[in-house]
Amino acid sequence: MNAIVEAKGVMKWYGEVLGLNGFTASFNPGITGLVGPNGAGKSTLFKLLIGQLQASGGELRLLDQDPWNNVELKRKIGYCPESNQLYGWLTGQAFVETLLRLNGMYAGDARKAAEESLAFVGLTEAKDRPTRTYSRGMRQRAKLAQALAHAPDLLILDEPLSGADPMARVQILRAITDFAKRGGHVIMSTHVLYEVERVTSNIVLIHNGKAIASGDLHKIRALIDEHPHAVRIDTSQPRELAQALAAMDHVVSVEFPAAETLLVRTRKPDAFYKDLPGIVVDRHLDVHGLESPDDSLEAVFRYLVG
Repeated sequence: MNAIVEAKGVMKWYGEVLGLNGFTASFNPGITGLVGPNGAGKSTLFKLLIGQLQASGGELRLLDQDPWNNVELKRKIGYCPESNQLYGWLTGQAFVETLLRLNGMYAGDARKAAEESLAFVGLTEAKDRPTRTYSRGMRQRAKLAQALAHAPDLLILDEPLSGADPMARVQILRAITDFAKRGGHVIMSTHVLYEVERVTSNIVLIHNGKAIASGDLHKIRALIDEHPHAVRIDTSQPRELAQALAAMDHVVSVEFPAAETLLVRTRKPDAFYKDLPGIVVDRHLDVHGLESPDDSLEAVFRYLVG
């Protein structure tokens, strides 16, 4: 199969602000991670791909078609935006079902597709609860469910793991992997390189609106590992969690920037992200947020563009 997305010199201006600056890259079949710090141009590229914006210059092809003003192509895409705001008065079932009905699906088919999609992301038990009662991780899974429900060929996921707790991340990544195993294609953005590694080795690095590297993730991991990786964890038990994490030989430091927040720096982020869920479960600790600041990744990008 040809590339899922081909971008050649794509430009996007917002007045005098440049969103994409000659972006050139290919996204191959399967799962590809679009990795870059906040403000790098990830969301701009996604809005061009779903036809919400029109490029100011260059050539952009998705599934060998021009995405701008292409209604039929939109039906082949499932989009999960970065915003975590849902229609809070709707249940998870009603949220997904309503969007399917707005897309023209018959009521009975929409009900069945919504149930199956929510089950696929592990939200069956919560499907009849209002989404305003959902945790951040559950809201991320609800957004993923609506992106999957109409059986698209391609998922475009903008920071799908942002703010999700460790267990929610496992469920989200499992759903993404299962979708790809069924023959679907995925482009997911993140500013945490090690999250992508759990589902694919294919990445495109974006910085200041340009693609600065692409290909096998493992070839650039050595660059990342030269810099301690910062992870911010929201927990109601910061002291207990800090004690457990400090025992890891690769943890450089543990700080308490706020009452219920830890800032951890590690030299082996892959091992850290792998072991964290087990530590949380085994010690019955409460973790309700997990994010990685851009500092470590920024250092790598400065190296690559310098």
